[in-house]
Amino acid sequence: MSGDSTGLLNGLVTPCDPITRRVHEASRSLHPSAVKDLLSLGVCERCVFRLVTVAAFDSDFSSVSTSTLRSWLGSGDEEAASSEPSICIVCLGVLQLVFSDAKQTLVKSDCSSSDYVARITELVKQEGHEFDSFGLEVSLPSLISENERAVLLYLKGKYSNEAWLLSEKISVKDALKVLVLDPLKASMGVKSDSSSFHIRLTFSKASDEAQGVSESTHQRKKRKTDGENGSNCMSENPFEKVYEPCILSVHCNKMPIFFSGRYFKYSRNVSQSRWIIDDERMGEASVEEIIGGSILPACLGDSYKFHAAGREDIDVRMLGSGRPFLVEVQNSRKCPSQQSLTEIEEKINNSEKKLVGVKDLKFIGSECWATMREGEAEKQKQYAALVWISRPLDEKDCNSVSSMKELKILQKTPIRVLHRRSPLERERTIHWMKVEKIKGNCHYFLLHLCTQAGTYIKEFVHGDLGRTTPSMGSILGCRAEIIQLDVTDVKMGDS
Repeated sequence: MSGDSTGLLNGLVTPCDPITRRVHEASRSLHPSAVKDLLSLGVCERCVFRLVTVAAFDSDFSSVSTSTLRSWLGSGDEEAASSEPSICIVCLGVLQLVFSDAKQTLVKSDCSSSDYVARITELVKQEGHEFDSFGLEVSLPSLISENERAVLLYLKGKYSNEAWLLSEKISVKDALKVLVLDPLKASMGVKSDSSSFHIRLTFSKASDEAQGVSESTHQRKKRKTDGENGSNCMSENPFEKVYEPCILSVHCNKMPIFFSGRYFKYSRNVSQSRWIIDDERMGEASVEEIIGGSILPACLGDSYKFHAAGREDIDVRMLGSGRPFLVEVQNSRKCPSQQSLTEIEEKINNSEKKLVGVKDLKFIGSECWATMREGEAEKQKQYAALVWISRPLDEKDCNSVSSMKELKILQKTPIRVLHRRSPLERERTIHWMKVEKIKGNCHYFLLHLCTQAGTYIKEFVHGDLGRTTPSMGSILGCRAEIIQLDVTDVKMGDS
């Protein structure tokens, strides 16, 4: 005999173990006719307890095997107790801890949840995640709730005045968590809470032909109408025997983890994000791929997203203190140490082509996303622009430009981005400017400037056919063109 039924003969001898005794007493308190009706319909023992008992459905029920429950509920019917139980017409085997795996192989647990939990634990370990706590999620096919409603309609039609019928019923989903959560915690040696790591048990319905439980649309409508009219619509069992349980798949998922830092872009042929037009790559590489592609393997994650505080054009270098960025890694199986991140940083910085550089690379909490967005709205950016003008630059020009502080400009959406941006007019501020002459050529100079976030620097220089006013060209009273542009600093908030 199994350990939970020692000293029992078809449930006629009172068990000694307190937990087993409690479940035994609960089984004996159930309405005998309702129990008999449900069992004859093909409802499993645990679903009988869920639907008929007024006692709380808790983890005690997981310690008692389904065969023992059947012997107790069967009132000594040895044939019922010894026969192979069929798949439950309500839970489709979920609470019987019977399922088909991904290869359509039938899997049954022994007398309790131990084998079932061992199977799930093994599948979780195969995913290779590092975690010290987990949250359990369960997804069930809609047919389970539909069949449960049908059974409850039948019970209400026949036992409408019974107190147990009015009590709240625990769902199949919650009942399964009750059965397996504590054993899972013990098996994996971790706690269960609102963790960033989730184990999801997804049950999908086997084919309708195999289930045999599906009803026609006419049957479902008739059953609903009869139930609303209070008739005993299930006096004859409309359900057919279920031949196959649900298919169970186990999925593990960890909430995204974040890494922050600042990047430098040394090439004028590297875009910030991967840029493909008509299946052709634009530029030699991207900042996103170089940094994200280096971090992802260290996390053993599924994918990554790259976020930055603004962006520069492909032909603009990012120098100075670098641009703040975040790398968001989805479903990481491990979190690299700071030493590993330092090694990643050194590998990027010491690459042969030196297209991109990184500094201050570190792991950071998810709150960093809001912090970066808040800082981005307040940031100031500094630039160095190589400018050509159509007349010689004189000392008066240098002094005039350098004396301008907090210059307000109006910018319409630039022509070059009108195809992807709304046609708006924006006011922006040029906080300060400084002109640096270039020896040997009076038509060229370096313009150093600090601006409000969102200022279009190229358009500020050449005027964009009058769409930016004032512009460097209008200030100097001549044609002005920008030859090269570098970002030299990005100040976030109070930084």
